Amino acid sequence: MSPTNIFAPASTSAKWIFDLSLFVLSVTAVIFLVVFALLAYSVVKFRRRRGDDGREPPQVYGSNQVELAWTVLPILIVVTLFMATARVVTAIQNASPRAGAVEVIAIGHQYWWEYRFPDLNVVTANELHLPVSDPAHPSPTFITLLSADTDHSFWVPRLAGKTDLIPNRVNRMWIEPTEPGLYLGQCAQYCGTQHAKMLLRVYVDSREAFDRWIQEQSQPAGTGGTVSVGQKIFESTSCINCHSVTGTAANGRFGPDLTHLMSRETLAAGAVPNTPDNLRRWIQNPDAMKPGSRMPPMGLGDRELDAVTAYLETLR
Repeated sequence: MSPTNIFAPASTSAKWIFDLSLFVLSVTAVIFLVVFALLAYSVVKFRRRRGDDGREPPQVYGSNQVELAWTVLPILIVVTLFMATARVVTAIQNASPRAGAVEVIAIGHQYWWEYRFPDLNVVTANELHLPVSDPAHPSPTFITLLSADTDHSFWVPRLAGKTDLIPNRVNRMWIEPTEPGLYLGQCAQYCGTQHAKMLLRVYVDSREAFDRWIQEQSQPAGTGGTVSVGQKIFESTSCINCHSVTGTAANGRFGPDLTHLMSRETLAAGAVPNTPDNLRRWIQNPDAMKPGSRMPPMGLGDRELDAVTAYLETLR
């Protein structure tokens, strides 16, 4: 099963959109078949035959029945499609948070995603974890969408419709996933050089797994009470101006929070797997892996680079 298959919805709102799409497709298919059948009938019925004298068949003018049919039927079809669409759009847009619902603030950056759980004291990046919804007790997740720079768009095909992130505007959406798993998405609004590599990864966990993830993510960075050489280098460079690591001097907001960096499966918003080698290459020269990245090369020597990489590998 493709994690971006729009024909396999795994969330309530995505299912509504899918059902509406099938309804619209069915109506338009019937219209196509009727029109095609009438055209085929006319071609066969009124084709030129051997022995014809070349005169046109009898013409029909001013038929009230025909004019009434091609006026009333399209109006009924358009009204039906409008009502069906309005019903789904209204149901999605008018949903309001319930008691105990998970709330997330998603902030789009060039070219990565920031996720904040304001009620749970968790900040992470690029990989969003959500609890699966119990059909007996529906528990949707409500997401507030903000942009830190230019236009972005949050779209995970199997979980919800596309919603834009606009500077100086607050948009909202909700997701009620019904099946655990990994769901992939994409920034669907061109936002610059690395728009194509501004990927979305949404992990839908069981409630127990989600609670465990929240507990782990809310902990400060595990330094073991000692300050390593790599941490000293990290805190003495411009890294701390852009990145945060809870429990240390790093409190930047321009780049992703690194407190639990190694708990993520990917680097650079899903561009590459999160391995020690890729991490080292990323610190050394981000532009080589993601041209146009906002992170500058750090210009560290080999020993410093190894030390910083070793320190970041402890951030789990």
